[in-house]
Amino acid sequence: QAQLEESGGGSVQAGGSLRLACVLSTSTSSGYCMAWFRQAPGKEREGVATFDFDGTTTYTDSVKGRFTISQDNAKNTLYLQMNSLKPEDTAMYYCAADTVFWWLLPKYRYWGQGTQVTVSS
Repeated sequence: QAQLEESGGGSVQAGGSLRLACVLSTSTSSGYCMAWFRQAPGKEREGVATFDFDGTTTYTDSVKGRFTISQDNAKNTLYLQMNSLKPEDTAMYYCAADTVFWWLLPKYRYWGQGTQVTVSS
């Protein structure tokens, strides 16, 4: 079992930055792969960035060069640094985790409640 809690969302103007954080709470010592997803109103949930078990990062094309995923294993925390934000980045951002690597597919077993990011033009 695992629980995820996101924080760091907010409202910014285009070109601004935000850093999201996701704390993983688990009672097992199993390794987890973690990822960030987002969902805008009326759209499907989209994979944004993820870590593989070997630390390899993957980003969806629309955020490459602007977003950076990182993690602090000592704190069981996943981060998403978002720079040069655009209005089209507006969405609810979710953290996800699983003991299986699902790449950017929304098949992860554990999900947080989400944190809202709003970018105004």
